[in-house]
Amino acid sequence: MNTEISGAILQIIALILLSWPLGKYIAKVYKGQKVWTDFMKPVEKWIYKISGINPEEEMDWKQFLKSLLTVNLVWFIWGMVLLLVQGYLPLNPDGNAGQTAHQAFNTCISFMVNCNEQHYSGESGVTYFTQLAVIMLFQFVTAATGMAAMAAIMKAFSEKTTRTIGNFWRYLVLSCTRILLPMALVLGCILITQGTPMGFDGKMEVTTLEGDTQYISQGPAAAIIPIKQLGTNGGGYFGTNSSHPLENPTYLSNMLECWGILIIPMAMALAFGFYIKKKKLGYSIYAVMLSAFLIGCAINISTEMGGNPRIDQMGIAQDHGAMEGKEVRIGSAGTGLWSVVTTVTSNGSVNGMHDSTMPLSGLIEMLNMQINTWFGGVGVGWMNYFTFIIITVFISGLMVGRTPEFLGHKVEAKEMKIASIVALLHPLLILSGTALAAYLFVKAPGFVAGEGGWLNNPGFHGLSEMLYEFTSVAANNGSGFEGLGDNTWFWNISCGLVLILGRFVPIIGQVAIAGIMAQKKYIPESAGTLKTDTATFAIMTFAVIFIIAALSFFPAHALSTIAEHFSL
Repeated sequence: MNTEISGAILQIIALILLSWPLGKYIAKVYKGQKVWTDFMKPVEKWIYKISGINPEEEMDWKQFLKSLLTVNLVWFIWGMVLLLVQGYLPLNPDGNAGQTAHQAFNTCISFMVNCNEQHYSGESGVTYFTQLAVIMLFQFVTAATGMAAMAAIMKAFSEKTTRTIGNFWRYLVLSCTRILLPMALVLGCILITQGTPMGFDGKMEVTTLEGDTQYISQGPAAAIIPIKQLGTNGGGYFGTNSSHPLENPTYLSNMLECWGILIIPMAMALAFGFYIKKKKLGYSIYAVMLSAFLIGCAINISTEMGGNPRIDQMGIAQDHGAMEGKEVRIGSAGTGLWSVVTTVTSNGSVNGMHDSTMPLSGLIEMLNMQINTWFGGVGVGWMNYFTFIIITVFISGLMVGRTPEFLGHKVEAKEMKIASIVALLHPLLILSGTALAAYLFVKAPGFVAGEGGWLNNPGFHGLSEMLYEFTSVAANNGSGFEGLGDNTWFWNISCGLVLILGRFVPIIGQVAIAGIMAQKKYIPESAGTLKTDTATFAIMTFAVIFIIAALSFFPAHALSTIAEHFSL
């Protein structure tokens, strides 16, 4: 077997095997059961004490969301101020200047919503201080926010009837101290052994083999890269993200970082079943997500290893596949796998340029984000799937003549309205944003473009670049087709607004659905209950997701990725 394919298969098997015990551990953490990380309790008590938090105080869904949204507003103000004045702050040996107002707005919003879209280069756009006090801080707390929201939903459905869904602050702290921080420390130590820098020195001056002088950025990269992956954040410490030889030095580091992206989202899909003591339901959800993920892997790995047919027509051998925009140390299969892993989650990091992948690979990358339910970001990915469970339960109940119920709670008009708004908001944001950008590009390009314009490829691929940008921000992903010049006021502001809506409207809706349903009278399971943990229901859910989420985007893909594929 090809060694590249063997490496990809090994990574996938390791993810599947490790996700089960981690999922069980996560469920125990949120339930307050005894785990090996209990030694963190003194730290957590100290955090609660200085913050004035009572972790035992239960919240209803409205109080929970109020706390979540309030702290995010505080983080936004904190980040904006620091990014604007970073040029005057310490830990800036390279003398990087502060960001412009519209760029700081985009950067702050992006990292605050767990997207990490970067309209700047990591080496020059931020300082060591803001890398730590804004970028790394946000990568912990925003990931923990999504995890806390999912924990609240698990709490709601583990009870027969309840008005409370847990404590936001407790879930937030536990997500950081018991899950994210321990795993980040282990991964960071391994990355240091592979050659990732960890220090505060300025750029290193080196002489190349040609005798030229080159300046190489350093800094506390090994502290930031692990949480970038484990929190499904994805923001690159260096401008070229995980294709940079210091951010991702070896094939081993590539495997571990790729593993880090997906392991927690996979585990949280299983944690739901463990938490509510419905393991069969957790397994069925996991199976649907895993199946979709494996299909994407098969397509992208084979497509990238197959090479570009245009080059074949020229009679040039492509022994290593389509290698444009890829690193030789990683290979076409490793890049193809990563492109799926990073887009089935809201991670957005890249170890090769997605703008250079084959059109069918670009199609899969975008569909993963447009569907936005295959594992997804930590916590919020499962919550997006939960939205479609509610819709599927309602539709299935109507089809078979049974009262729509999920885990002993009726699904009624109010929940369906909220779920429908959440499900339809995603394509609305992506398609309307792309339509506006395409219109302005044709009618008024100078009105919104930066220096040198914004689009290098005005054909099918140019539409793909615009479609990808809005897809990425709506899905809280952050990766991009980088033929797009996106550091302009139009892209910074429009993407920032989509980021806010794409993050908070679904979280508000999903937590509200769980809170409202949890208050309803519990209905014991009977012969007439619609089973939601069967293979039939899993297939039905997949079909509903595909019809509602995927088919909404096929007309746009027919004019972009699909058209480009047939033009090769």
